[in-house]
Amino acid sequence: MKRLDGKLIIATHNAGKLAEMRELLGQYGVAAVSAGELGLPEPEETGTTFLANSQLKAIAAAAGANCAALADDSGLCVEALGGEPGVYSARWAGPTRDFAIARAKVEDELRAIGAKPPFRAHFMCLLTLAFPDGAIESFEGRVDGELVFPPRGSLVFGYDPIFLPENLDKTFGEMTLEEKQAIPPDGSPALSHRARAFQAFARARLRR
Repeated sequence: MKRLDGKLIIATHNAGKLAEMRELLGQYGVAAVSAGELGLPEPEETGTTFLANSQLKAIAAAAGANCAALADDSGLCVEALGGEPGVYSARWAGPTRDFAIARAKVEDELRAIGAKPPFRAHFMCLLTLAFPDGAIESFEGRVDGELVFPPRGSLVFGYDPIFLPENLDKTFGEMTLEEKQAIPPDGSPALSHRARAFQAFARARLRR
C-alpha cells in the first residue's frame, strides 16, 4: 500500500468529527480540507456496517476531489440494546442531528426494557483511506465503557456526555479535545475509539 503524501481530504460534513480528525492529523503535521469545505456531496450511508459506510464515504470523496481521502464511520453500541444504535447512531439524532435527542432516546430505550446499570457499551470507529485509483485500506478502533445518566460534561459532541470509558472517572464529555484525542508517544493505546483507529492508520501511513 502506498504511503500518504500531499493533499488529504477528510470525507465528512460533520463539524465535530472534522475537529477531532484535524486534531489527530495535526499531531503529525498533516493539514487537510474537508469534503464539506470543497462542496462535495454527502453520500447516503447505505451500508449496514461501520466498514461499509467508511469505505463508501472515502471512495466518493477520493473520486470527487481526485486525491487521497480519509473517512470515518463510528458509533455507540449498547450491549443491552443488542448493539444499537450502532451504525445508525447519527440517525437516532434525527434530521437536525440533535444528539440531545439521541442521548435521551438511548436512556428511554434502556428504561423501556427494564435494563439496570451498569449499562455496558462501546464506541467503534472505522477509518478508511482511499485513493483516486481505487486503492483503499481500513483501520479499526474500539473503546469499552458504560453509560451514565444524566449526561455529564459541557464539551458536547454526539454521545460523549453519557459515555464513561473503562477505568476512568470522567466521561468523554468532561474531557478536552486534546485530552480525548492524544496519541501516547510510547505507543500505548490512545483513549478514544477514533484516536485508536488513527493510531493504526498513522503507523501504516504517516511519519512524525
